[in-house]
Amino acid sequence: MVAVKPTDMVPSAGIKFFGAGTAACIADLITFPLDTAKVRLQIQGESQKVEGSSVVKYRGVFGTIKTMVRTEGARSLYNGLVAGLQRQMSFASVRIGLYDSMKQFYTRGTESAGIVTRLMAGCTTGAMAVAFAQPTDVVKVRFQAQVRVADGERRYNSTLDAYKTIARDEGVRGLWRGCMPNITRNAIVNCAELVTYDMIKELILKYDLMTDNLPCHFTAAFGAGFCTTVVASPVDVVKTRFMNSGNGQYTSAINCALTMLRNEGPAAFYKGFMPSFLRLGSWNIVMFVTYEQIKRGMTRAQQYWESPF
Repeated sequence: MVAVKPTDMVPSAGIKFFGAGTAACIADLITFPLDTAKVRLQIQGESQKVEGSSVVKYRGVFGTIKTMVRTEGARSLYNGLVAGLQRQMSFASVRIGLYDSMKQFYTRGTESAGIVTRLMAGCTTGAMAVAFAQPTDVVKVRFQAQVRVADGERRYNSTLDAYKTIARDEGVRGLWRGCMPNITRNAIVNCAELVTYDMIKELILKYDLMTDNLPCHFTAAFGAGFCTTVVASPVDVVKTRFMNSGNGQYTSAINCALTMLRNEGPAAFYKGFMPSFLRLGSWNIVMFVTYEQIKRGMTRAQQYWESPF
């Protein structure tokens, strides 16, 4: 792939907004089974406590996927996909698509952005995204966590039914369950993911290790995925447990974290680490590579449309 000079193509905020949501949906379609396996592993200790069983049902990433396919069918790996795509289209568009615009806002339009500015931009767009996309995340986690029993009974019958049932049984606030830990998680994830990708890519280009092409995007995305998993796993586990909990199970996200620590020990905060890394690493690679290509393609199309000759 031929490198493109930054001055030749400057994607608009609208292209970045749409491109980020589209790229995130494509990444979700490919990596969703890993995300479902991660959720099942994260809530496993909680399920054992509730059911009074000491039997470990899920072991490892691929063991979890194999068990789910055997006991619930292959479709169970995509439980909550509709809500997941709704989440990505509304969520990633804001937290990723508006990141560059927020950097410019904090730097008053200048191109020089330090680490503090990037962190502030990441925290801001992450919090903004959670503010209106939280219900889609709650429904996605509930679907991924539900296990289909022998008689076919399910907690929710459809995505729309899940929204209605949660709002009816738990109130509208139920759709924003876990909002604060999710804001915390996404502030951390956004900073680790976007800032790490931004800086790795910048360093690669600065020292002429690669040109601004596919290998560069792949390397930066892989590094961002690993750093994000290490930093965000504890908050991610608490978020998943709290959003999946019923009324009265936990009084707050902090209570959820303390209960986990008391009942399962510190290692509980890294339950599902391998599927988290496999998912975040592969998700970051697919998303960022696709995002860069969508931005480039849409900008070229826009330039051609405005100046066809």
